[in-house]
Amino acid sequence: MNIGFVGVGIMGRPMAGHLQAAGHSLLLRRNRSPLPAELIEGGAEEVASLADLARRADVVITMLPDTPDVAEALFGADGIAAGLSAGKLVIDMSSIDPIATADFARKIADTGAAFLDAPVSGGETGAKAASLTIMVGGEAETFAEAKPLFELMGKNITHVGPAGSGQICKVANQIIVALNIEAVAEALLFASKAGADPEKVRTALLGGFASSRVLEVHGERMIKRTFDPGFRIELHQKDLGLALSGARALGISLPNTATAQALFSACQAHGGGAWDHSAMVKALEYLANHSLGE
Repeated sequence: MNIGFVGVGIMGRPMAGHLQAAGHSLLLRRNRSPLPAELIEGGAEEVASLADLARRADVVITMLPDTPDVAEALFGADGIAAGLSAGKLVIDMSSIDPIATADFARKIADTGAAFLDAPVSGGETGAKAASLTIMVGGEAETFAEAKPLFELMGKNITHVGPAGSGQICKVANQIIVALNIEAVAEALLFASKAGADPEKVRTALLGGFASSRVLEVHGERMIKRTFDPGFRIELHQKDLGLALSGARALGISLPNTATAQALFSACQAHGGGAWDHSAMVKALEYLANHSLGE
């Protein structure tokens, strides 16, 4: 089918590539950066506007940084909504505000098109390996129709519930990931400061109940000081901001989420917004006056 893919950055580029490799035709719209050469060489076509992209596509997928970016792409001048009609499908795979997402779904329904929110987890590694976890909100029938596309990009694919549910699930995911990063960073920093080899401690812990994907991947990043993103701190800050604003609206407390956000903010203050989120360890290192790299 014809797929319009909006947002071919760190994550979107390999995701679109998997769809193209499976035989789907890509329609792309240039944003700030030139379109990826490998997608163009593979047959992707650049279109003049997002409205034109939507008119020609059977499915439109958006993979953008934040809620305002998605809103502008969907409903801005000559945006996606202007080219939609009955029978088309919009899938937003960005990580954005669940409340705004439910509103987007209603507005897209008014055009006659269907809408799914389908944020992902797994980072650049998962995007390249087509092993992303995909959390989907929307109508069950629409999810069933779109599932073959999701299976080209991910492995753990779950229909969570109605529109907005995928984004709620993603916020929950980001809380867990952030707190796991903090736990691993604190543990390895404690071990190092106490005089143990943090790499050997990490290896030992991988065989026990403390084992986790964060310990495996991000623990290694912390020790080897490989903080090129991955997933940028500034994007995880955005997600935790959604969690904390949602908590206020719900009248609940998320104290450890707030602590993780404060540590990310400390990294941001040191120029680390574009570091991988595993670099949260640097904020704890500042407090301890000790580095895992020592």
